[in-house]
Amino acid sequence: MILVFIIDKTMMNLFKAQKSFYFTLLFFLSLSPLFSQEKGLDEQINEAFTPIANWWEGLVLHNFFGTQIPTIIFLLVGGALFFTFYFGFVNIRRFRTAINTVRGKYDSIDHHESGNPEISEGGDVKRTIADESKEGEVSHFQALATAVSGTVGNGNIAGVALAIAVGGPGATFWMILCGLLGMSTKFVECTLGVKYRDIGEDGTVYGGPMYYLTKGLKEKGYANLGKALAGIFAFLCVGASFGGGNAAQSNQAAMQLVESFGMGGGSARTIIGVIMMVLVGIIIIGGIKRIASVTEKVVPFMALMYILACVYIIGSNFSFVDDAFGMIFSQAFNPQAGLGGLLGVLITGFRRAAFSNEAGAGSASIAHSAVKTNYPASEGLVALLEPFIDTVVICTMTALVIIIFNGDNTVFDYGGVGGVVMIDGVPSEGAGITAAAFSKYISFSGPFLTIAVVLFAISTMISWSYYGLQSWMYLFGKSKVSELSYKSLFLIFIVIGAAGDMSAVWAFSDAMILALVFPNMIGLLILFPRVRVELNKYLGAIKGL
Repeated sequence: MILVFIIDKTMMNLFKAQKSFYFTLLFFLSLSPLFSQEKGLDEQINEAFTPIANWWEGLVLHNFFGTQIPTIIFLLVGGALFFTFYFGFVNIRRFRTAINTVRGKYDSIDHHESGNPEISEGGDVKRTIADESKEGEVSHFQALATAVSGTVGNGNIAGVALAIAVGGPGATFWMILCGLLGMSTKFVECTLGVKYRDIGEDGTVYGGPMYYLTKGLKEKGYANLGKALAGIFAFLCVGASFGGGNAAQSNQAAMQLVESFGMGGGSARTIIGVIMMVLVGIIIIGGIKRIASVTEKVVPFMALMYILACVYIIGSNFSFVDDAFGMIFSQAFNPQAGLGGLLGVLITGFRRAAFSNEAGAGSASIAHSAVKTNYPASEGLVALLEPFIDTVVICTMTALVIIIFNGDNTVFDYGGVGGVVMIDGVPSEGAGITAAAFSKYISFSGPFLTIAVVLFAISTMISWSYYGLQSWMYLFGKSKVSELSYKSLFLIFIVIGAAGDMSAVWAFSDAMILALVFPNMIGLLILFPRVRVELNKYLGAIKGL
């Protein structure tokens, strides 16, 4: 009780501090040009932002009791392993069921009159069960597209390049493993997201960890713990939406545009940030339905085009694929000198995979909660496809392209400090490394990759704006004033990210998204038995078709 009281008081102070921080930030950003004419906006932002980012990264990635492994890695991987075994390898055995659910094969069971009239849930008499499929805003495919748009982004293009530059080819192995295990975690959190969602009087859906932590833990008799964890998650999710879901994306998009078109430095990136701010603002004003309508078109198109480009490069260098996989597996356990050893490569791979697919962070369950369905587990199964698409497929393809391009350290040396490597005498990082690899094999890859980076960035930002808004409204109330204040701050961070330094932005973004794992995984490890009940309910329903 004392611990919960302390947490509650701390959270109230954090909320007050958060409000003061935002208003102070806006105030100083508006006055900074008056106090300094010698430094550009990007330099001012870097000086203010870097120490904050470094402090936060050190706090979140603290080591586990005398080991060199961050506590977050133990929690993330340990939880994913447990869920994989507990649910009988649901990530593999139910993969086909997930595909069929997205295709709409089982949609009839979401309508009691047209589906199986003999279905009875939890003791309810047939034909008296509320049709919860009407209480939603998007389809299975739209929910998946929205959530995938929040994960398939510049983490796949820039993040993978960063992981390989720092950890070498071996980091790819650990990314793939983390992605496969993350499928089980994603299944659990998104099932709970639908199970414990709130429906507003106007039909608006409010869901995600804030709600299953509050409602689910209350059912278990841990009401105070649930409120505390939900408050912590919501606070961190708002920060993550400004960081990994926003600033990191606009940063990579702006840098790619500057490099592709030979623009100026920080001032050009600031202008690009303002343009992206306007575009994103037009989309997010419409809420989840407009966001879903955009993402269901943009994400499949760009993901398909990106995959085809990767397939072309890999296919045209097919004789090197076995060598690339050989390097991935051998250096996963026997990394090259200077990469920090096996532990360093493992941690690098897991960090980048966690940032890319967000399994365990709980953020995607916010989007999946808006689905129209009677069966929470149906959306949980749909959600397990995300880490597969994002990490196992797209991240692996990006990694193969870069490894084939670099060969046996023929272009740059692995183990670059901060992910910066020298390519043809020019410092390159993130998306710049991927761009160099693409340009070697595809003559028009420059404009293509630039478009991909920008569209992936925008799609990720609009999805994360929804995640952050849901968390913001959980904290500060569901009102138009609350909604407008959040969206205004979110749009400002697009410009901040575009003008900022990459190392500071990525350090802050990584830590923000990884921090979500702490409150979310605690809840998942308490509530997972409810997920088994929902899974059996759904599997029983589709057997009757």
